[in-house]
Amino acid sequence: MSMINQSGTFALGDRHVKRLGYGAMQLAGPGVFGPPKDHDAALAVLRQAIALGVDHIDTSDFYGPHVTNRLIREALAPYPDDLVIVTKVGARRGADGSWLPAVSANELRRAVHDNLRNLGLPMLDVVNLRIWGDQGHRPADGSVVPALTVLAELQSEGLVRHVGLSNVTSAQVEEALGLCDIVCVQN
Repeated sequence: MSMINQSGTFALGDRHVKRLGYGAMQLAGPGVFGPPKDHDAALAVLRQAIALGVDHIDTSDFYGPHVTNRLIREALAPYPDDLVIVTKVGARRGADGSWLPAVSANELRRAVHDNLRNLGLPMLDVVNLRIWGDQGHRPADGSVVPALTVLAELQSEGLVRHVGLSNVTSAQVEEALGLCDIVCVQN
């Protein structure tokens, strides 16, 4: 039995997934920007992860940008029935590879639609709202309501099954729970 299967499971929304998943961030090029150095190797890594029992992948369309989700689709579509894809919105990449916040209503809607298109899905299993904190990498105080309201609307439109949070404070989690169900926190 593989370590993945021995890791146990946990509830992620209405699904149960193994505790060990695959984080796709490093599939993109150096600095998580541009294409991978070896396209075929990136596809092979994704396929091997699934073959070893991985049943959830963490990704975002701002990795690359657009690179990791297109690789996931190329390697794995049509997707296994038990695969849960968790993606993030709330950031974008500058032309120079910089990480920039993207939390306006238009940016969040565009990000969800980019994720849907590049993954080739009619609905996203889980969308984590990444909050841009101090220097981008540490959580910082501030309201999540404006951005989370947009994701809750997208959820009611049938484009997002579950909502999670990324890079948040405990106060932001409490605030979010007053607005919608939160299935995970990724810090």
